[in-house]
Amino acid sequence: MRRSTPSSPSSSDSAPPRAQLLVMAKYPSPGSVKTRLASQIGEAAACRLYDAFVRDLADRLEAVELPLTWAFWPPDAPFPSIVPGKRCVPQAGSDLGERLEHAVAECFRTIPAPVIVIGVDSPHLDLAWLREAADALAGGADGVFGPAEDGGYYLIGLREPSSRIFRDVAWGSSGVLAATLAKARDAGMRVHLLQPTFDVDDAAGLRTLRDVLGRGEVQLPRTRAALPDALSRAR
Repeated sequence: MRRSTPSSPSSSDSAPPRAQLLVMAKYPSPGSVKTRLASQIGEAAACRLYDAFVRDLADRLEAVELPLTWAFWPPDAPFPSIVPGKRCVPQAGSDLGERLEHAVAECFRTIPAPVIVIGVDSPHLDLAWLREAADALAGGADGVFGPAEDGGYYLIGLREPSSRIFRDVAWGSSGVLAATLAKARDAGMRVHLLQPTFDVDDAAGLRTLRDVLGRGEVQLPRTRAALPDALSRAR
């Protein structure tokens, strides 16, 4: 079943964009989001923080001139109410790899343009990295990766569909990026790497994010408001 707001772009559009953006997100519900962080600050505080991440990221992405799709989990959640007016589709699959594969394929079916995928765990990401990813894909790269400091990635961009990239990966481990890069290179893909950054998955990530906000590097007003309570609960 597909849910979409607003309606999908028409195939009669004159020319496809140079890239499109896909955000993988969960509906903010205590106990189902930021579980590692929740073990340190409590489920309710982690949920409030995740909700702030989603809303702040949605506002920031207004400045990115690329078609945008939010893919949400669980599929029956009222996620579109959080990002009103945005195209939303439910995720499908038994694990993250299957859900990524399905969501990316849905984007390629809708718009014949490279797909850039991000999550919500790095709401501070520099929007210039999205533009760099789009430029790299337009310039001949087959894949773009934004390395996360925990061994995963905060961004993946694909010029063409590549289901093998998302299969047989130990999701949540420190070897996700290395395993995915190996798959890409085995497939003969030309790879472009972006600047690394951190995911906010634990109390240490919270403190790093606090420092980033304190230096004025990015504006995340809802996240800034939720951080003091979250940090006071960290253990």
